[in-house]
Amino acid sequence: MAKGKKHNLKWIKETLDLQPGHHWQSKPGYKIFVAGRGAVRFDVPADWVFEPDEKSFRFLDGDPPNDNARLEVSFNLLPPADWSLVPLKPLLKQVVEDDHRDVISRSEIFTVKRQTAQIVWTELRFIDTQEAPREAFSRICIGLGSNVQCLITFEYWADEAEKMTPVWDEVLQSLTLGLYIRDPMTGAAFPD
Repeated sequence: MAKGKKHNLKWIKETLDLQPGHHWQSKPGYKIFVAGRGAVRFDVPADWVFEPDEKSFRFLDGDPPNDNARLEVSFNLLPPADWSLVPLKPLLKQVVEDDHRDVISRSEIFTVKRQTAQIVWTELRFIDTQEAPREAFSRICIGLGSNVQCLITFEYWADEAEKMTPVWDEVLQSLTLGLYIRDPMTGAAFPD
């Protein structure tokens, strides 16, 4: 059997000047994250640290090891089909049941209403034992729409919950799938 190619991906950061009258807008204090030319888009706090990985993108509220929160997203482009019948709640329930951490509690599965996407999410409360035992939260979201599937996870310490809950709310509020951007300097989307 032939071995697959090993990828040594190197991300290149490029800063573009936005044109007057551009369409990009985010809540004050936030910045816009776009992956795959618009396959996935959401807003994150403007001062968070960005870390691309081979198969996902991470945002941290500080430079490691001084971070207290980690937001991570990955996505898949799906072939054209009617994905509206995919049962996301049972899928997310299975993901949560397979979690091997020291889980204290699990929330119900919440649905976010969108015209063009199905979005479900849930929350786990667990004890992190990597160092001294400490209570933490993990929020998990599956989104499916416009032939794009995304997985978003958000982990933070329990004593940071009051500060982190609005971040999660803004990510979900601004989450858009499959709105492809024709020109990043204007924010114009296809087929504008």
